[in-house]
Amino acid sequence: MRRVAFAFALVLMAAGLSAGGAEARSFVWRITKDHWSAADEKGFGQFVQALGNTDCSSSESCLRNPANPYRRLDPEGMDIDTDCAKWPYLLRAYYAWHNGLPFSFVSAVSGEGGDLRFTKSSNRAVSRHDVIDYGNGIDGPQALRELMASVFSGTYRIDAGETRGVLSDFYSPAIQPGSIRPGTVVYDINGHVGIIYKVDADGRAYYMDAHPDFSISRSVYGAQFGQSPMQLGGGFKNWRPFRLVGAHRNQEGFLVGGHMAFAENSQIPDFSLVQYQGTDGRAKDPLKARFSYNGIELGFYEYVRVAVSGGRMDFNPIYELKETIQTMCNDLHDRDQFVQQAIAEGFQNKPHPGRLPENIYASANQDWETYSTPSRDARLRAAAVQFYKDMQQMIQLWIDRDPRIVYDGQFLKQDLQAEYRKASDACTITYLSSDKRPVTLTFDDMMHRLFAMSFDPYDCVEYRWGATGDEADSCTDDSNKRRWYEAEQRLRNQIDRTYGATMAFDLADLEHHAKGSGVDSHPPIDVKALIDNMGERVPFTGMAAVGH
Repeated sequence: MRRVAFAFALVLMAAGLSAGGAEARSFVWRITKDHWSAADEKGFGQFVQALGNTDCSSSESCLRNPANPYRRLDPEGMDIDTDCAKWPYLLRAYYAWHNGLPFSFVSAVSGEGGDLRFTKSSNRAVSRHDVIDYGNGIDGPQALRELMASVFSGTYRIDAGETRGVLSDFYSPAIQPGSIRPGTVVYDINGHVGIIYKVDADGRAYYMDAHPDFSISRSVYGAQFGQSPMQLGGGFKNWRPFRLVGAHRNQEGFLVGGHMAFAENSQIPDFSLVQYQGTDGRAKDPLKARFSYNGIELGFYEYVRVAVSGGRMDFNPIYELKETIQTMCNDLHDRDQFVQQAIAEGFQNKPHPGRLPENIYASANQDWETYSTPSRDARLRAAAVQFYKDMQQMIQLWIDRDPRIVYDGQFLKQDLQAEYRKASDACTITYLSSDKRPVTLTFDDMMHRLFAMSFDPYDCVEYRWGATGDEADSCTDDSNKRRWYEAEQRLRNQIDRTYGATMAFDLADLEHHAKGSGVDSHPPIDVKALIDNMGERVPFTGMAAVGH
């Protein structure tokens, strides 16, 4: 995500006792340990998980949340706004500060091809900043300030197999229990970063992510992150181990001086390139990589679930449908906040610009970057496509009497239909139409219009939610803006986010299907129709098993 400006207001107070004799405050970062132990890594994961399990919705509210045990040690008024790339670094450095741990970060990267967030070749780390105590302690807030000014999504875009020069802050972990854990970072090479805060028994990885408006949201890892070639370093990333060497302990027992020595990939026990090369280690193209577990070939996202869970291959279609709709519902509610923000700012009343930004997914235009939703919508659509594929596969496995399907009922079709209706009705969004009438949409409503939902902040609210027919009659867009909405349909059909493409299309370019202006159709996502059209056959009794 782009390197947005951030507000960092600090009120620095002298160390001492707060009013009423409360606990001592200190903004000085003193290093007491020369490396992160297994206990420290576990503690960091617990810290991230505690914040993830709350409903905090910004970096400030998260750090001030009662789930943060260090909040009383912070300067009053410490406000740190983060985008998605800075959020994992902030959590890591903040935890290190309050636990006497060493810290270091890549302070600069270089690359080729223009915008280093979206280069087609890997970036290279060219410098590193070690957080070192030279005798008087480290100014904790200032150290965070320097970190926030340096890291961005291009910092993550480094070849996972690179062994030369300045090493990345991360390594590619094995896809296995314990290696994918709270604190693991997940990087989408299309410009988004999240940090995992929970992994459940079924292998689902729940993550937190930040956004251009500095809000924090939560979702579940899946196809919305895509598969990355090794040289771009996407996917799962763990923090690289290192040690503070050459330091000495002063009279107070603090480590002073020294420098950081980083472990190479070959020295890290759970380093693995499986997520890029497949379980046979042969693939150079991740889309051609093959993944198998105990001899059973699986799709990549299915493999991740199975491998992270330690081998759980059983799937209850009812449970999977319910959980997936809930996850997508959360993402739809996050989108709703962005749409409401654009409407509140009155963008729907402004004339449409003569051209789209240079790239709709990564624009230097502040208004477009803040109020449009092309990347968010593409991730939603990718998740919907994967949902359809997963349900299609589970239904086929049930038909084939595959023992991986755990279902203890007799009428799967009816049970899926009932659960879909229930989950859909429980997931609603209500928007105010242009003439101020409330319009309520269920999950099923939104799925049927997902590819019609406009990412363009200059569209009326009805088009932002893909309205047609009578519902769209209240839209106040003039004929020119309506042409823009219709012409952008091919861009809405496109799931892949082409960050490196030039997209400064005018209306004529879109209407004449200029190169790079989208695709003519979109893949199927109608899970309800998939269920309604499945067979009525009841498997033999031996197939039934205990469900979730």
